[in-house]
Amino acid sequence: MVPHHTTLADIETSADFDESAAHEESVTFAELGVPGPLVRVLNADDKTTAFPIQRDTLPDSLSGRDVLGRGRTGSGKTLAFSIPLVARLGEVDGSFGAEDSMAEFRKAVKQVQKRHRAERMEAGFVPHPRGLVLAPTRELANQINDVLEPLANIYGISTTTVYGGVRYSRQIGDLKAGADIVVACPGRLEDLLEQGALTLDAVQIVIIDEADEMADMGFLPPIKRLLSQIRPNAQHMLFSATLDHGVDAVVNEFLHDPIVHSVDEANAHVDSMTHHVFVISRSDKPELVRALASGTGRRILFTRTKFQAKKLAKSLTQQGIPAAELHGNLSQNQRDRNLAAFEQGNVNVLVATDVAARGIDVSGVDLVVQVDPPEDPKAFLHRSGRTARAGREGDVITIMTPDQRRYVKSLLHRANIDAKPHQVNVNDDEVIALIGEVAEPVFGWDLDKTQPAGNPRNRRNRHEGRGSSRPERNNRGGRKDRGRAKPQRQETEQEREARLIAERKAKKDRRRMRAAERLLAQGKPLDATLAKFHAEHVQDWTDEASRDVERGNAHSRKRRNAQKGHASNRNGRNDRVSMRRDGDAFNRDERSESAKRQDRRKQAHQRAQDDRRERNAARHDSKMRRKSEQRGHQGSPKRIRAKQHATLFSSVNKKRRSGKKR
Repeated sequence: MVPHHTTLADIETSADFDESAAHEESVTFAELGVPGPLVRVLNADDKTTAFPIQRDTLPDSLSGRDVLGRGRTGSGKTLAFSIPLVARLGEVDGSFGAEDSMAEFRKAVKQVQKRHRAERMEAGFVPHPRGLVLAPTRELANQINDVLEPLANIYGISTTTVYGGVRYSRQIGDLKAGADIVVACPGRLEDLLEQGALTLDAVQIVIIDEADEMADMGFLPPIKRLLSQIRPNAQHMLFSATLDHGVDAVVNEFLHDPIVHSVDEANAHVDSMTHHVFVISRSDKPELVRALASGTGRRILFTRTKFQAKKLAKSLTQQGIPAAELHGNLSQNQRDRNLAAFEQGNVNVLVATDVAARGIDVSGVDLVVQVDPPEDPKAFLHRSGRTARAGREGDVITIMTPDQRRYVKSLLHRANIDAKPHQVNVNDDEVIALIGEVAEPVFGWDLDKTQPAGNPRNRRNRHEGRGSSRPERNNRGGRKDRGRAKPQRQETEQEREARLIAERKAKKDRRRMRAAERLLAQGKPLDATLAKFHAEHVQDWTDEASRDVERGNAHSRKRRNAQKGHASNRNGRNDRVSMRRDGDAFNRDERSESAKRQDRRKQAHQRAQDDRRERNAARHDSKMRRKSEQRGHQGSPKRIRAKQHATLFSSVNKKRRSGKKR
C-alpha cells in the first residue's frame, strides 16, 4: 500500500465528519478493545468509562493507524495516547479472564524482563527505546510520565524523562538501564543523540503532544530532525489544539494516511467553566487578590512576569497564606518541589507564569485567577483550562484595571468568551461566594518543612498507590531514610510568638554581656544588676567562646588538609604529563578521543545556537502577528492613515517653529 499524505483541507473535512459522527453514550475501556491488564490498572484508579477523545481515538490507535487528534486542553488526550502506546509495546498477550491467567501473564512478563536484561549485558549495547513521546515543557513531560508509569509497570515496561535543567548522568543511567519509553523535550534529546547515549532506530511508536505549543516555541526544526531519524513505518500520533504555524507541514510530511478525530475546537466553551471579569482600581487590586487566595480550595494565580510571581508568592506567605511559586527562574528541582507541595495539599495556592498554563493537571483546582490579563487569546484559554478538567466544575476570574478595559474586551472577543466586565470590591457577595470558606492563617510556613531538599520525583510513593519505574536504592547499613530531612509540622501562631520572644531575650542578653565585658576592660565598676547578670552568665559566655575557637581551628585543619590534597593532585598531574611526553601510546589514543569529544561538543553547541536563532525568529514573527492583530482593532485603515498624517504634520510644524525662533 502506497502511503498517502493528507492535506490540510482533507484534515479539516475529516475532522468535521468525525465530530458530527461522535456518539455520546458512555463506553467502557474493555469495550474499546483495551487489554485486560490495563483495564485492571484503570479500574483501580477509578477510570472505568472513556472520555470522547479516548472513545474516538482508541480503536484506531490500538490497531496501529496514524492518528491526528484535535481537542481543547483537559479533554483527556494524555490517556488517549498512553493506553495504545503501552498496549502495542507490550510483548505479552494481555487477553485473560481468570486469576490463574493473570498469574501466567505476570510470569511471562518476568521472562521478558529477564531476556532484556541479558541483552543489556552484551558488549556494545546502545540504548534503543521503542516508544517516544515529545512534549514542549518539563512539567508536561513529567505529567505524561506520571500517567504512563502505572500502565507500563503492569507490562514490565520502564519509562524515563529527558529534558534540560538537570544533570545528564541520571538520564543516561536510566537509558542504559533499558528504558523502553522516553518522554522527552526536543532540545535535550538531540544533545543525548549527539553524545551517542541512545539511538532512535528501534522506535515503533512516536507521539507529539501539544504540537501547536511547540510550534509557537520554535521547536519545529528539531522535531523534524528527530522524526527523520525514525523509521517511516513507525506509528505516528500527533495531538494539537490547532493546525497553524507549521503544524500542518509536519502532518503532511510524516503522518501516513492519518485518521482524524476532533472532539472540541481549541476555543470551544466548556459548559462546566464559569468566567468572571472584575474591574478594580490599582490601589484595591492587591487586597482583592489576597482575598481570592485565602480560601480553603485549591487555586492557581497567574501573573505575566517571573518577578511578579515571586513577589506575589512571598507577599501571600508573609500574610499567612502559604503559596508556592512556579516560573522559569527556578531550577528543575525547585519547580518539582513547589509543584509537589501543591499537588499533595501542603499549600492551596500556586502562583505561576504561563509555564504552568499547559500540561499541569492537578485534580480539584476550583479557581483560576488571572492577576494580569494574558498576552493572547490562546494563553487565555490554556490558563483557564487548569480548572473544570475531566467534567468537573470550575471558575475563572480575570482581574483588570480601568485602563485595560479596551484590551481585555478585545481579548475576550478573540477567545470567544461571553463575559462582561463589571466593577467589584472585596466585600461584594459575588467575591465572597467565589472565595468560599476562608482558611486559617499559617505563619512561618517554609517549603523545606513540607518538601525536603532534593527532587521529590525520586522519592518512593510520592502519591498513594503510585510506584516508580526505578527501584529505590538503599543506603549503607540498610537504612532507607538515612540522610533525608525528617518531615516537620507547621508552626502554630502560639509557638511562633514564643520563639520570637526567646530570640529577643537572647539578643538582649548578648548585648548586656558585651556591655559588661567592655566596662570591665576599661576598668570601670559595674552596677549591681549588671554585676549579678555577669556573674550568672560569664561561664556560659566563656564556654561558647571556646567552642567558637575550636570550630575555627577545625576549619583551619580542613583547609590545610585540602591544600595538601591539591598539592598531591598537582604532583599526580605532573607525573601524567611526563608520561604523555614520554610517548605512551595509550595516552595518545586517549588524547585523540578527548579531541573527538571536544569536536562533538562544539558541533552540538553550534547546532543549539542555530536552533536558538530559529526559535527567536519564530517568537519575533508571532509577536509581530499579535501586534498586527491588535492594530486591526484600533479602527479602519483610513482612520489609522489619518492619524499618521496628523502626527507627521505636527512634527514638521514643530520643527518650523523651532527654526523661526532661532
